[in-house]
Amino acid sequence: MKVAALQMVSAPELAPNLQVARGLLEQAAEAGAELAVLPEYFCLLGRKDTDKLALQEAPGQGPIQDFLARAARELGLWVVGGTLPLSTASPERVSNSSLVWSPQGECVARYDKIHLFCFDNGGERYDESRVLTAGSRPCSFELPSRDGEVWRIGLSVCYDLRFAELYRLYAAQGATLLLVPSAFTHTTGSAHWETLLRARAIENLAYVLAPAQGGLHDNGRRTWGHSMLVDPWGRVQAQRPEGAGLVLGELDMGQLRQCRQQLPALTHRVL
Repeated sequence: MKVAALQMVSAPELAPNLQVARGLLEQAAEAGAELAVLPEYFCLLGRKDTDKLALQEAPGQGPIQDFLARAARELGLWVVGGTLPLSTASPERVSNSSLVWSPQGECVARYDKIHLFCFDNGGERYDESRVLTAGSRPCSFELPSRDGEVWRIGLSVCYDLRFAELYRLYAAQGATLLLVPSAFTHTTGSAHWETLLRARAIENLAYVLAPAQGGLHDNGRRTWGHSMLVDPWGRVQAQRPEGAGLVLGELDMGQLRQCRQQLPALTHRVL
């Protein structure tokens, strides 16, 4: 199955981000991808944390969700909408939600980011808990590919990558592909991004597809990029350092089964 990770350098306004996203989704479809995954905050990287509150949508309705459903339907793609802000019980907090649309334009899965990023090195300060409500439920879904294979796909977002137990749970559920739409900072990404992605692939003997924000944004923030596809043996199959564009790759169920047969580590778990 051919897949695409879509890398962006999102702006503080919605309209140009949707335009870029649509163009990348069209490129993915033209390249033969069945699954296209946008990065975290693809719709907006605001000038301040609270900017995302103005874009919040109720689940199942709103221009961003309509945009993604329409793109999936018109392009015949499975689309994972990176993340977008969904309303919660408090108007001052949103969930950072990753939604999945089938090629029929139906929303089939929702994952709310569980682990909220917090970082302070004296120069850079981030605390997502100021405006986000943490999710509590892992979420996976099944994707039947055109060749008849069924992929079990585990959803996660960015900072979740540091918490191996989430991905181990997905592996126990039979996950064969792990998605990590992200907006890693340049500081943390340069230190840990590739190492963590490869570790999650190796320890779970699964493919990992990680679309990211990558570049210098209008708000002054610099994200690491390096969107990539990692195979179940921990090898980086494709990546893009910076700038908007596609990372294309193919998933091979036969290769995955061979890896798990040769090294049956998932059957040796005792905890």
